[in-house]
Amino acid sequence: MSESSRPIGVAVLGMGNVGTEVVRILTQNAADLRARIGAPLVLRGVAVRDASRAREGVDPALLTDDPHSLVARDDVDMVVELIGGIEPARALIKTALESGKSVVTANKALIAAHSGELAKAAEDNRVDLYFEAAVAGAIPVIRPLTQSLAGDSVNRVAGIVNGTTNYILSEMDETGAGYGKVLAEAGRLGYAEADPTADVEGYDAASKAAILASIAFHSRVTASDVYREGITKITSKDLEAAKKFDCTVKLLAICERIQTADGEKISARVYPALVPLEHPLATVNGAFNAVAVEAENAGRLMFYGQGAGGAPTASAVLGDLVMAARNRVYHGRGPLESTYASLPIASIDEVPTRYYVSMKVADKPGVLQQVAGEFAARDVSIAAVRQEGAGTDARLIVVTHRASDRAQSETVAALEQMDSVIKVSSVLRLEGTND
Repeated sequence: MSESSRPIGVAVLGMGNVGTEVVRILTQNAADLRARIGAPLVLRGVAVRDASRAREGVDPALLTDDPHSLVARDDVDMVVELIGGIEPARALIKTALESGKSVVTANKALIAAHSGELAKAAEDNRVDLYFEAAVAGAIPVIRPLTQSLAGDSVNRVAGIVNGTTNYILSEMDETGAGYGKVLAEAGRLGYAEADPTADVEGYDAASKAAILASIAFHSRVTASDVYREGITKITSKDLEAAKKFDCTVKLLAICERIQTADGEKISARVYPALVPLEHPLATVNGAFNAVAVEAENAGRLMFYGQGAGGAPTASAVLGDLVMAARNRVYHGRGPLESTYASLPIASIDEVPTRYYVSMKVADKPGVLQQVAGEFAARDVSIAAVRQEGAGTDARLIVVTHRASDRAQSETVAALEQMDSVIKVSSVLRLEGTND
């Protein structure tokens, strides 16, 4: 039997929404996949928690509750990991790689935490580790960074990479409803998990930012290196105020090269920010994702589409599977991990940012002058001021020009100690401008 016609055995670990769609596509599109690869993909087994429960469209003989034995089988050439979490996924992937089997995964938490270990195992054993689906579902971002822009220098990657939080903020902006009410609705519609912490506190986006920064800047970045804030403190009043400045609020993942007093560093951060309505990311609503890449020669590139869901994510998984299978048939290799630059990680204090500060203040003469004095004392220039209400409902909103995050945060801390400032109600950063 020639190499090009020898079947390639595939093991799928996990059969949730994504795993179910992967198995369906493998089965229904077998002839097309064979033509594209040059050899047939044969499903050898599917690891599930309960192998006794029937799965529609899946031969019960393929089901197993022993993923370790499935990965170790001699007739398995490639492993698709869709279990999620760190363990046992890490051990299973490492075993597969060390056994000479290529791996495709959608596990962003694992890749963000253990990319170095797994990439080394893949390189040592001359197999592939692909994870396009780990960052933005069906949206191709990883492959353009590793291949299309391999000859360019990427300066910035920024975008909306979590559909749950984008849906919540979009609905709050459109309806004026509060965070709690919209979160409950997101859960009812299936956009939010029963425990939404990973999404709403920014952990999911931070893992994706770590992966994007690692690839874009040829330096190893982990999720713990990413500065993170979630959306739980965002109120309908913040969104109302944002509109008055011709902005909306989005949870952004931002990875960029910055120049510091100590030289070039990487900034990787996730937080809710005001975004001008004319910026492309401001128009990304609902559960959609979008990523903007800025490269030295290519300029700005935008990637937009479904960032989650069974079928969209399965599309990215199958794309990786086809690439890895082709490499196996034609004795090729996918891109290896590139960490030659080894740029240090900047703290959030070093990052130049703009601030939006909303505060409840005493309704008396001289308050604005006192507030402005605190900003000036730390060389933070004010771009715009808005006064609202009167009496016990007097509010002051300040938008700054760009300054170090340290100076901005120290100014906010000083404002909180002022007698004339009753409460600093909200502090958000402003992105998407050149000021």
